[in-house]
Amino acid sequence: MRTTATHIQRLPRQLPKLVLTLLVVAIGIGITSEANADTPSYAAVQAELVRPRDGLGNVLAKLRDGEPVRIGYLGGSITAANGWRVKTREWFAKEFPKSDVSEIHAAIGGTGSDLGVFRVERDALRHKPDLLFVEFAVNDGGAAPEQIWKAMEGIVRQTWAANPSTDICFVYTYRTGYENDLRKGFCPRAASSMEMLADHYGIPSINFAKQIVELEAAGKLVFQSAEPTGDGVIQFSKDGVHPLDAGHEIYAEIVADAIKQISKTAEPIDHEPKLETAFVEDHLQAAKMVPIAEDMLSPEWKQLAGDDTLSKRFGNRMGTLWEATEPGSKLTFRFRGSSAKLYDLLGPDGGQVIITVDGKRKPKAVPRFDSYCTYHRIATMHVASGLDPNEVHTVTVEVDAEQPDRQSVAFRLKDPEVELKAPKYQGTNIRVGQILVLGDIVP
Repeated sequence: MRTTATHIQRLPRQLPKLVLTLLVVAIGIGITSEANADTPSYAAVQAELVRPRDGLGNVLAKLRDGEPVRIGYLGGSITAANGWRVKTREWFAKEFPKSDVSEIHAAIGGTGSDLGVFRVERDALRHKPDLLFVEFAVNDGGAAPEQIWKAMEGIVRQTWAANPSTDICFVYTYRTGYENDLRKGFCPRAASSMEMLADHYGIPSINFAKQIVELEAAGKLVFQSAEPTGDGVIQFSKDGVHPLDAGHEIYAEIVADAIKQISKTAEPIDHEPKLETAFVEDHLQAAKMVPIAEDMLSPEWKQLAGDDTLSKRFGNRMGTLWEATEPGSKLTFRFRGSSAKLYDLLGPDGGQVIITVDGKRKPKAVPRFDSYCTYHRIATMHVASGLDPNEVHTVTVEVDAEQPDRQSVAFRLKDPEVELKAPKYQGTNIRVGQILVLGDIVP
């Protein structure tokens, strides 16, 4: 049970400050500056399969009326797979045959809400979704509640600022280890954090993981198995995280049942008034993704052509890709805000960079290579943080002459002595597409 003080902390969301003050005086409880009334306190949330809250009345009304509907899927690799995302879109189309139901694929494997909040506009909102599913409970598993609240609230507030008729639904997928909390009746930490935020904004949620754990407890499913189980027992996954087709089918069936349950009470609603009161004051609604401009780059940089292999693989997410291969090549930009990152690629031929912020050079070069770099993948490079948000800051990123140490990837290679000397693992290559800024770029 929450303490009285905890209840007092949540009251400002429902009561005017004057009433809160009188109430505090009346019951004789003092609130110190450390226990700020606007700061939520994390607590594990009881797990429920479906929490309808304010429902999905806007999108359901359009579906019933046979209007075109666009469904966005923002998440990680579980959503990026051709699984529950595709199956649920097909279910919506079958359930509402008069409506033209299309999909906005906005999922990227290995990414959490900390990147999602910067890319939600480019990858989802500009395509004007009527419904946005948000799936980050697995990839946010190691994040602190405060970090999750800031990023997830930024996603919510950006969505409704763009269109207050867009409905949002949080979904919580399963990974091994989550059963420990769920067997006790509680959501794991990431999902609990999201549930607290969902409660504040009236966002419906669907807890896939709860049913997966219940099926395992009933002997109908195994969480992880390298081979098919037989005897009618469902092989959920091979790795304990990414569902096989049978697992995705369960997820899709849960969504279908949840939509039917939510539809019983859902009414159209204007979400804009919900933006009047924030859940956390330092949310990331101001997070944005800004393309790299040519005038930020020294002459050595080149724009990768549209038919370049990396452009074809990553251009749909990263936009125009710029590449620098020569040491001394510089990217310089100015921004007013508190932090900035670069949306870039890690890869086997990745180099390293020297970062200078407001004339102060960081002591260590930052490698764009790690122990997974047998291939190229999307990443983010932290270049500036904790700055005065009201000041204009200058950032310079310079390609270093030295290659990063490649030994971290050696254990993945059959013959590292030979393979690490091959051209694949040589170079000081840096490739960037966007600036992720909490603030605004200054020309």
